Amino acid sequence: MIQFYAPNIETSLKLPESDSKHCIRVLRMGEGDVIDVIDGHGNRYQCRIVSGNPKATAVEIISKVTLQLPWSQNLTVAVAPTKHLDRMEWLVEKLTEIGVNRIIPMLCTHSERKEIKTERLEKIAISAMKQSLKTVLPEIWPMTPIKKVVSEINVSKKFIAYCGDDNMQKRNLLAKEYEYPNDAIILIGPEGDFSPQEVSYCLESGYTPVTLGNNRLRTETAALVACDTFHIISQINQKNI
Repeated sequence: MIQFYAPNIETSLKLPESDSKHCIRVLRMGEGDVIDVIDGHGNRYQCRIVSGNPKATAVEIISKVTLQLPWSQNLTVAVAPTKHLDRMEWLVEKLTEIGVNRIIPMLCTHSERKEIKTERLEKIAISAMKQSLKTVLPEIWPMTPIKKVVSEINVSKKFIAYCGDDNMQKRNLLAKEYEYPNDAIILIGPEGDFSPQEVSYCLESGYTPVTLGNNRLRTETAALVACDTFHIISQINQKNI
C-alpha cells in the first residue's frame, strides 16, 4: 500500500506539491486512479484523482476511516540531540516507525547540539509515518530546555535514564519499572550524560531513575531501546488480556 499525506485533505481536496509530484510523475497515476491519503490525525481517505496536476493533484473523497493507534498509552521520548544531525534524524525515523506520540529534542547542560530544525525532523517523520502505514504523525517539539520539559509534561509514569554513578539512588531496569497501560515519558541525556543538578531536579520532580541494561548505548540507541521497551511490555500485556 502507498499512502499520500495531506493534512488538510477534507477542506483542500488536493495533495501537496511533494506528494502530487510523486503521485503523477513517479508513479504515473492519473485521472480516475484511486489512492489512499492520510491526514496525520488518524484518518485514512480513499480518494479518486480528478486532476493529475504534479503541483497540486485534485481528488474527490470516496470514503474515510478513522484508525486507532496500535498502542493505547501516550508515549513521549525526550532526548538531547546528538552532535551529528544524521543520527538524530535516524532516531526520529525509527521512533515514528516503532510508534511514539511525542518527540522532544531536549536542551541539557552537556548538550553537544544547541539548535535543531524542527521542520526537517517533521519531514522525516512524515515519510516514516507513510512508509510504516501509520495514520498519526507524532508531535515534534522545538528544542526545549529540560526544566521546561519536566514542568510541562505531566503523565503518570516519568523516567530518567542516566549513566552517572549515584550511590543515593537505586536504578532498576525500565522494563521492571514501567507498568502498562500508563502514559509515560522518558528522558535520555546527551553523550556527556545529565549533570548531577539535572538528575536531582528530575528526581525531586517525581521522575524514577532507570537503566536500560548493562550495555553502554549511544544517545539515539538508548532512546530507541526505551521506546521499544514500552511497546514490548504493552504487547505482552495485551496478549495476556
